Amino acid sequence: MIDQFYQGFAMALRVDTFVLMSLGLFGGMLVGALPGFTTLMAMAILLPVSFFLDPIVGIPFLLGIYKGGIFGGSIPAILISMPGTGAAVATSRDGYKLTQKGKSRKALDIALFSSVLGDTASDIFTIMMIFPIAFLVMLFGPPELFAVLLMSLVIIAATSGSSPLKSLVMMMLGLWLSFVGTDPLGGVERFTFGLFDLKSGIPLLPMLIGVFAIPELAAVVMRNEKARQLSTLMGERLSRLEFKRCFKTICRSTVIGTSIGIVPGLGQVVAAMMGYSAAKNASDNPENFGEGELEGVAAAEAANNAVNGPTMVPLLTLGIPGDNVTAILLGAFVAQGLRPGPQLFEEQGATVFAILIAMVFANLLFVVIGYLSIPFFSRLVTIKVSILIPLVMMFAFAGAFVFRSDSVDLLMLVGFGLFGIIAKYARFDVMPMVMGFILGPPLEYAFGQTVAMTSGDFVGFFLTERIGALMVLVATPVIGYLLWKRMRSVDSG
Repeated sequence: MIDQFYQGFAMALRVDTFVLMSLGLFGGMLVGALPGFTTLMAMAILLPVSFFLDPIVGIPFLLGIYKGGIFGGSIPAILISMPGTGAAVATSRDGYKLTQKGKSRKALDIALFSSVLGDTASDIFTIMMIFPIAFLVMLFGPPELFAVLLMSLVIIAATSGSSPLKSLVMMMLGLWLSFVGTDPLGGVERFTFGLFDLKSGIPLLPMLIGVFAIPELAAVVMRNEKARQLSTLMGERLSRLEFKRCFKTICRSTVIGTSIGIVPGLGQVVAAMMGYSAAKNASDNPENFGEGELEGVAAAEAANNAVNGPTMVPLLTLGIPGDNVTAILLGAFVAQGLRPGPQLFEEQGATVFAILIAMVFANLLFVVIGYLSIPFFSRLVTIKVSILIPLVMMFAFAGAFVFRSDSVDLLMLVGFGLFGIIAKYARFDVMPMVMGFILGPPLEYAFGQTVAMTSGDFVGFFLTERIGALMVLVATPVIGYLLWKRMRSVDSG
C-alpha cells in the first residue's frame, strides 16, 4: 500500500484536478452563501458533471463543492443570522452578535481559518487511518460483509430522523426499491410489473436529485422570503493574537468533529453543537458565548468541517455512506467504476489515495479562495430567489437526463421529487431510504454468497466465524442502546 500511496500522490498533482477543485470550492461557497440553497442540493444537481471527467478530477470536484458549501453556510449565518446549512446553526449564535458589534469581518475570518484547519487535520487523519482499516477489511469474507452492512442499516435507521419507526419504514422501502429489476444471482425479473424500463432497475441519479434537491427547492419557493437587509461587511480583519487565543478551541473541536465523522449517521450538525458546547464548558468566561465570542464561531466551524474527512473511511472501506452527502459521493464512485468496499484498495488503491491526497490540497486552495472572495460572497445573501429557482430547476432536469439520455429518468426525477416533498412535510427522513437503496444490492449479494457457503446452516456457520461472532456480540448492545435512547427521547418529546 505504500507504493500505491506514492503513486496516488503523483497522480493527484494534475493541473486539471486543481482547476476543477477550485471551481468546486468556489461553487460550494457560492451555494452555501445563498440562504435556502444547500450543499446537498448543489452536489445532487452537479453530480452528473463528474461522470464525464476522469475519477481523479470529477470526484475532487464534488469534494470541493462539499468543503466550500459547509463553510459557505456560515456567511449568511454570520451576516444575517440565517444559517445557509444546518451545520451553521451553532455558528449563528455568536457570529451574528459579532456582526451587530461591527466585527463581521473578524467572524468570517475565524470561520474560514477554523474550517480549513479542522478540515485539513481530519483529512490527514483519514489518510493515516485508511491503511489499517483497509487491511482489516480485506480479511472480510461474505459473512462479515453481510453483517457489517446489515448492522449499518439498523444503526442508520436508529439514529436518523425524529422517529426510529419512521426511519425503519423508509429503510425497508429503500431496500424494496433496490430489488426492482433483474436478480443479480438468479437472473429473474422482480417487481418490474411488466415494464421494460425497470428491467435494469431504478437509476440512482434521478432518485438522488429527486429526494434531495427538489424538496429543498420547493421549501425555498414555499417560504416566499422577502428581501433581507444586508449587514455590510464591517470591522478590521482578524488579528494574530485573536487567532492564537482561539487555537486551543480549534484543536479541541477538530478532535470532536473527527471522532463524530467516523460514525455513520451523525454528521456536521451534531459535531458543530458538541464542539460549541465543549468550548463553552471549557471557557473561563462561558457567559460570553452567545453574546459575540470568537471562540464560539471557531468551535462550531472547526468541528463541522472536521467531519468531512473521516466520513470517507466507512464509505471507501465498506461502501457505507455516513450521511446524505457521502451517499451522493458513493453514486459518483459507482458511476466511475470505483465500487467502494473490501476490494477497492486491491484493484484501484492508487486512484483512491490520489483522491484522498487531493482533499488535502483542496484545503490549501480553500484558504486562498475563501480569503479573497469573502467580500464577494457576503453580497450574495440578498439575491432574489426568483432568479435562481428556474436556473437550478434547469440544471436538475438536465443532470438527470444527460447521463443516460433516457426520458424515463425525467419521470423518475419528478416522481421521486414529489415523494421527497411529501416525505419532508410528513416528517419522514429520506436518508434511510437512500441508504437502503444503495446498500441493498451488496447486502443481497453478500447474503447469497454466505448462504451458498453455509450449506443451509446459516446461523451456525456465521456464529462460528470469529470476526462475525465478535461483531454480533459488540453490535447487539450498541444497537439496543441506540434504539432505547431514541425511543425514550421520542416518548419524552
